[in-house]
Amino acid sequence: MPIFVLLIVLSFVFYIFYKIKYVRSKRPAERKWLSAKSSIALGLFVALFGLNQLFLFQTTVTYIVGGLFIVIGTLSVWAGIKAYKFYLPQAAKEAENK
Repeated sequence: MPIFVLLIVLSFVFYIFYKIKYVRSKRPAERKWLSAKSSIALGLFVALFGLNQLFLFQTTVTYIVGGLFIVIGTLSVWAGIKAYKFYLPQAAKEAENK
């Protein structure tokens, strides 16, 4: 499935992008906010990779490992979204106060 490959590569690129921004940032709340965004991107990468594996191979081991990747990726996205919502107001206030 070429669409999954494109989404997998795109999510990995966003993960690298946010990690680079995280390293370059000096403000603590902004760093946590960027870390949450990178967690979302990494979770999408893992979940999409597991979903792609389910379409490529039809074995029992693939179903177990792919399902595990999907669950772990989904939980990472969920935790990242919660952290993103929590740190967004703090990062905005921190950016205002420079």
